[in-house]
Amino acid sequence: MLYPQLSSKRIILASKSPRRLELVRGLEIEPEVVIRDVDESYPASVSGPNVAKYITLTKAKAFEDILTENDVLITGDTIVIVDDDILEKPKDREEAISMLKRLSGRTHIVASGISVTTLSGGTICKVDTCEVKFNSLSELLIEHYVDNYKPFDKAGSYGVQDLIGYVGVKSLNGSFYTVMGLPIHLLHEILAGVK
Repeated sequence: MLYPQLSSKRIILASKSPRRLELVRGLEIEPEVVIRDVDESYPASVSGPNVAKYITLTKAKAFEDILTENDVLITGDTIVIVDDDILEKPKDREEAISMLKRLSGRTHIVASGISVTTLSGGTICKVDTCEVKFNSLSELLIEHYVDNYKPFDKAGSYGVQDLIGYVGVKSLNGSFYTVMGLPIHLLHEILAGVK
C-alpha cells in the first residue's frame, strides 16, 4: 500500500469532478466522494494563483463540521489566468465560446490548488501552476467543441484531456495533471506526510 498510515482512515474527496476522482484513484486510494454547495467567490484583494488557493481553503472549511479524528479531507480548485483575468467555469454557451476565442493562439496559466485536512494536523494547502500555449482555434472548432463537449464544469471552458487538449494545446510548461484539475504530485507529497 502506498500510504500504509492511512489504511484505517476514511479519505474524503470533496469534489464532483470525475477527473479529480480519477486522479486520486491513481494514487491507489478509493475516496468517499462528498459534495456540498460552496460559495466560490473571492475578495477583490486576492489575485492570480492565490485565487485557486483561497477557493481550495474555502472548500476545506465548508467540510470541517463533518470531520472526525479518522478522516482525511481532500479539496481542490482550478482556475485559468489570461491577461491577469481569472476564467472560471463558463455560465453558458456564449461565455464558453468567448473564453475559448480569448485563449486561441495565446499562452495562459492554469493554477490548481490542493489541500488535505485532518483534525490533528489542520489543513495543508499547496498551489501548482502550468503555462499552456494554445494553437489558433477556428470558430467552427470552438462551436463544435462547446456544443458537443459542453465544458460548463471546466475552468476556462476546456478539458486538457479531451478534444481541445488534443488539437488545441501546442505546449505545456508544467504538469499536465495540474491542467487536468489536480496537481497529483503535490497531493502525493502531502499525503505521504499525513500521520
